[in-house]
Amino acid sequence: MKFVDTNVLLYAISTVEEEVRKAAIARALLKRTDLALSVQVLQEFYVQATRSTKRDRITHEQAAKLIEAWLRFKVGEVDVALLRAALRTTRRFQISYWDAAIVEAARSLGCRQVLSEDLTDGQDFGGVVVRNPFRSAGQGTTPKGK
Repeated sequence: MKFVDTNVLLYAISTVEEEVRKAAIARALLKRTDLALSVQVLQEFYVQATRSTKRDRITHEQAAKLIEAWLRFKVGEVDVALLRAALRTTRRFQISYWDAAIVEAARSLGCRQVLSEDLTDGQDFGGVVVRNPFRSAGQGTTPKGK
C-alpha cells in the first residue's frame, strides 16, 4: 500500500503545459488499486484545485466528483491520535505539522511509502519512506499552496 500526497492529485487534473508529463504520471498512478490517502489530502486537494488564483482551477462540482471517485481508495481519518503522532514527528524530524500529518496518516494506514514531491525523495521517517514519482519527469511547476 502506498500513500498519495496532495500534489499527485493536483497533477492528475493539471492542464498546464509545463506539467503534461507529471500529469500523465499522476493519472497512471491513480489507476492503481493499492493506494491510500487521508481526509487531509482530500481537503487540501479541494482548496488548491478550486482556488481562484489557480490557472487551471476546477469548479466545486468537479472537485466534489473527483473526491467521491477517490473515496474508492483507503482513506485515513484525522483524529486525536493522528494529531499527537504528527506533533511528535514534527519535533523529531523538524518538518511542518502538515507534512508530519501526511507521514503519520500513511503510517496509520500501514503504508511504507508516501508518494510526494513535497518531501525529500528517499527520506525515511521511522519506517515510512518518501518516493517522488516525478523525480525523472523533468522540470515543471509544483502545484503547492499548503
